[in-house]
Amino acid sequence: MSTSASLFTRVLACAASALVVAGVAACAPPENKDSGGQTQSGGKASEATSAQDFGGMDALIEAAKGEGTLNVIALPPDWANYGAIIKAFSDKYGIKVTSAQPDASSQDEINAANQQKGRSSAPDVFDLGQSVALANTAMFAPYKVATFDDIPAAFKDPNGTWVNDYGGYMSIGFDSAKVPPVTNVNDLLKPEYRGKVALNGDPTQAGAAFSGVLMVALSQGGSADDIAPGVEFFRKLKQAGNFLPVDPTPATIESGQTPVVIDWNYTNSSETKKLPSWTVFVPPNNAVAGYYYQAINKDAPHPAAARLWQEFLYSDEGQNLFAQGGVRPVRADSMAAKGTLDKAVAAALPVVDGPVTVPTPQQTEAASKYLSENWAAAVG
Repeated sequence: MSTSASLFTRVLACAASALVVAGVAACAPPENKDSGGQTQSGGKASEATSAQDFGGMDALIEAAKGEGTLNVIALPPDWANYGAIIKAFSDKYGIKVTSAQPDASSQDEINAANQQKGRSSAPDVFDLGQSVALANTAMFAPYKVATFDDIPAAFKDPNGTWVNDYGGYMSIGFDSAKVPPVTNVNDLLKPEYRGKVALNGDPTQAGAAFSGVLMVALSQGGSADDIAPGVEFFRKLKQAGNFLPVDPTPATIESGQTPVVIDWNYTNSSETKKLPSWTVFVPPNNAVAGYYYQAINKDAPHPAAARLWQEFLYSDEGQNLFAQGGVRPVRADSMAAKGTLDKAVAAALPVVDGPVTVPTPQQTEAASKYLSENWAAAVG
């Protein structure tokens, strides 16, 4: 689906997409002893669908502090400002946050929850992309945060089974001290970029990579209904010796190992603070946008802490922290109307004037199937 939009809000009001980087814990820790606690009303914390089920926000905070721990997964500190968000939550409530392997795929989050079900180290919450999230809603616990009504209907399940949290644009980041300026996707096929172009992840598992291939497909005459031209482009990129099969990280960027990276604009933009020569380019004629999906693991070992985490993320404080990471918080419009959105931060958020593509769930499913059947052969 394509739509014309001059503001990011209009762009992402259509649909949500993308996958997120995640991780799996490697060992089998002790079985979970924390879940199943009761609320003040006598119900199970794991079944609470709002703070009111605990007896109000103060009671939820008390229950979460009693658990004392929150397990998150797939949250790199430089991704959407999650490092600062985790610290702020922990400092505010005195709850220890255990962040498992931040550098993997969305599917790995789900795998970790299945592998560690019933154990105290299982993830309490998820931050997922569209494809993986919608394929695993049976694993989520419905919950409505206090600000639920502020979130547009297009960005949430009516029962709170999942809620979009933040969004961004697909981009090309490059080190202007090491490569010529990138002015369009086709530049990447030039000899000057030999062995220098990296994609953030495997598009069959990670949404940043999926959206990167979609962006490239658009530049080659494809669409959200036809991602094949994107796969063909990467085949050519591999044949030219330009495709670099390295999963980029801040370390690989700063060392010069991955001087060109196809990734979300906010992830690429975070590198400009450390590497002044790092430049971020969002192709104006091939723009791809998407939101991520936030959800609670129905088998969360710390169900109260999981719910308090959601309350924090969707509070004014949490949403402004997201905005500081260069992403568009889902409550941005409502907060702006109420005067609670940090104006300086909001003014710095990227805006793309022109056509922007946001794939529907059906388009994402079809494209994912094509990638699973053709990606490995193209770049292998």
